[in-house]
Amino acid sequence: MFDKILIANRGEIALRVIRACREMGIASVAVHSTADSDAMHVRMADESICIGPPPGTQSYLSVPAIISACEITGAQAIHPGYGFLSENANFVQIVEDHQLTFIGPSAEHIRIMGDKISAKETMRKLGVPCVPGSEGGVPDLETAKVVAKDIGYPVIIKATAGGGGRGMKLAKTESDLENAFRTARSESKAAFGNDEVYIEKYLTTPRHIEIQVFGDGKGRAVHLGERDCSLQRRHQKVLEEAPGPAISAEQRARIGKVCADAVAKIGYSGAGTIEFLYENDEFYFIEMNTRLQVEHPVTEAVFGVDLVREQIRVAAGLPMDLNQDTLRMNGHAIEVRINAEKLPNFAPSPGTISQYHAPGGLGVRMDSALYDGYRIPPYYDSLIGKLIVHGRDRPEALARLSRALGELIIDGVDTTVPLFHALLREEAVQTGRYNIHWLEHWLETNLG
Repeated sequence: MFDKILIANRGEIALRVIRACREMGIASVAVHSTADSDAMHVRMADESICIGPPPGTQSYLSVPAIISACEITGAQAIHPGYGFLSENANFVQIVEDHQLTFIGPSAEHIRIMGDKISAKETMRKLGVPCVPGSEGGVPDLETAKVVAKDIGYPVIIKATAGGGGRGMKLAKTESDLENAFRTARSESKAAFGNDEVYIEKYLTTPRHIEIQVFGDGKGRAVHLGERDCSLQRRHQKVLEEAPGPAISAEQRARIGKVCADAVAKIGYSGAGTIEFLYENDEFYFIEMNTRLQVEHPVTEAVFGVDLVREQIRVAAGLPMDLNQDTLRMNGHAIEVRINAEKLPNFAPSPGTISQYHAPGGLGVRMDSALYDGYRIPPYYDSLIGKLIVHGRDRPEALARLSRALGELIIDGVDTTVPLFHALLREEAVQTGRYNIHWLEHWLETNLG
């Protein structure tokens, strides 16, 4: 087992890893930019080291700075959290070249799944159902027209190196295609340095369902059910829950086995999430995230496991402490992402927290790095907390979420908490009858 782990991240996810390390008796090292010198993850870690100025490219994305921090502190392994360098195959290779351990999958698996086309081809060969679409990248508009006509409108153009909704454009008819194609390529080039795009059939009323998988890197893997992440704004998840309100036990077992078998066959190591669009009782693969997800706590709640602990154990070469035969879902869990943003336009709202009080009680978990007097810097993602609740069933979880939101106090900045108070009053949310387009339509009607 490792003696010391460096966490190459910040905020609540850095705290999450630090807590797991402490329970396992492992020393933790926090890295931070000058803007985060007073951050909670810096205070909580056993050691901390400044790795650069506020811009992410000069600190949290600086590979030389992070490797140097390991050498200075004697850390043997790096946990990437999510975002930043967590899915950077070149970074993983450099970590291994320096005789350090990356707590996550191999560079090869990150590279394969990081490219949407190679990921889709790989999954199709492994028996995972995929959305109908182009066989590979679409090089020009004329080819796009042929592919789109063959698939049938509407279609969606996606960046092969994309994520977070960038480089993604909808074409409802052939007249929309030219502008959508050119815009998607332009956005992809600007965001990812790669303008290659591909085309898929656009499903009209799907849900977003993701399967949590975990592999030991030696040909053994399990699944931990699904999460429904259909409440989204601009392709960004807002609320996640497990189990999915539209998924039966039989469907869960079937698609879960398909996913676990797929990652076992490729010798995948650590935590991963296979994401699907789900419509008319069919699953269609869209991408695989080769890291811990923001919404992993809902899976931890319903299965009673610590996914970060498992990541560390497997990376250290220990046997995976998860067995499909003994994994059982218990109850229902919901997570809401709380951002420092001002409604109705969701504009970032950095500033100083004048008062913070986390909710508590049975079945309530608050993952956040906030404290009274903390200054939220303007340089990073606006996510400032995740409120997770667990109940015996979905109605109890919803009631617990409403109660916990009422207890939560975050003064000094605007947040998205009022959005969740409003959403919980909606019948579609109460009944779980929503799809990936529902929230956008609701926002246009209620906050537009």
